[in-house]
Amino acid sequence: MNRTPVTSSNVVSIGYDPSTLTLEVEFKGNSVYQYFDVPEVVYQELMRARSIGQFMHANIRNNYRYAKV
Repeated sequence: MNRTPVTSSNVVSIGYDPSTLTLEVEFKGNSVYQYFDVPEVVYQELMRARSIGQFMHANIRNNYRYAKV
């Protein structure tokens, strides 16, 4: 999945596949996680968030199934 570099203290890049509703996040330290069944609107809000790390913690981390890639 192609990921877009972002400015964040914890996140390096973010990708999204609308056909599978999969959000892919690369964290600092070279770990990559996929979050499943994430609506596109949530992805768009994440990309516009003032703080990507805070948005991840408040809206994605414990709300969607995930797997380490």
